[in-house]
Amino acid sequence: MYFGFNNPQTEYDMNGVKLQTVNEEKDLDVIVSADLKWERQCIEVVKKANKMLGLIKRNFQYRSKATIVPLLLSLV
Repeated sequence: MYFGFNNPQTEYDMNGVKLQTVNEEKDLDVIVSADLKWERQCIEVVKKANKMLGLIKRNFQYRSKATIVPLLLSLV
């Protein structure tokens, strides 16, 4: 991954094997893109929250705010 506009984008190798260039990298569940924008990170977090809300909706019949909020906070 290359950062900056004036970066010469040098190709690197390790033990004779060329390292792959990527536009984004995920580390510790944080997505870092080459342009340092948060859009992809936000999309992934919203997807995960919606999946957990669906899981809660399918598995809990009694759904009040007092039960959903702690469940969502612990799962997301």
